[in-house]
Amino acid sequence: MALLLVKLLLTPAIVVSTTLAGRRLGPAVSGWLVALPLVSGPLTYFFALEHGQRFAAHASVGSLSGTLGEVGFCVGWARTARSGAWWRPLVAASASFAAVGLVVEALPLDERLPSPLLPLALACLAGLLVGLRVVPRLAPAASDAVPVPRWDLPARTVVATGILLALTTLAEVLGARLSGLLAVYPLYTVVLASFAQRHEGPAAAMRLLRGLLLGLFAFLAFYAVLAGLLTRVGTGVAFAVAAVVCLTVHGASLWPLHRERSRRVAPAPA
Repeated sequence: MALLLVKLLLTPAIVVSTTLAGRRLGPAVSGWLVALPLVSGPLTYFFALEHGQRFAAHASVGSLSGTLGEVGFCVGWARTARSGAWWRPLVAASASFAAVGLVVEALPLDERLPSPLLPLALACLAGLLVGLRVVPRLAPAASDAVPVPRWDLPARTVVATGILLALTTLAEVLGARLSGLLAVYPLYTVVLASFAQRHEGPAAAMRLLRGLLLGLFAFLAFYAVLAGLLTRVGTGVAFAVAAVVCLTVHGASLWPLHRERSRRVAPAPA
């Protein structure tokens, strides 16, 4: 019940706040904000309370490895963003996330925690750098934008809440690693990017995804620290240290985020 309450309270707040921030400051800011472990972090905390620190540590490894899945999601979307209907990049991106996630899930990362963390964290770091190279910067086209209808914000909230509850139901029948991986399926990115692509065009979706990739450095830091500390120190201390490191890295990404928002880009080829 506590988990359900957290999801029902956080989801509308996150969707509304990030949408409004994106409308005021640009799509990249929306992506940057949703990269924070705003839902998966509390879920992992409840995992620790209900199933123990070791279970939560394994879930944290799954969430950390999910960074690579999110990079795959961004790349899959970028490769199909200009293919026509808004749902095509969504399908391609979700398939890319699943494919990368299944490959990572097959790796023997459960053994000897936290020794696999360093190579896994380095792989995630390299993946984020590659993602920033692959996902293009597209200049907005005036013809792409359409007026945002009044039902847009409520629809985003309803869709996000429904998908989150569905994913949570699936996670209850899975193990710790898959639960952690499923917890980082880019739900909010799915909603924000889909609506951005539909109403503002591919360029807005690309800027949102690049903001997400910048924000994921903090996400990576949070779960790398958490997975390393949970089996060594108390739950409260592990989460406190992970949160401080996460916010520090996120603050440091403000400068490249500012450059993303202010940089002029050439129009994408037709």
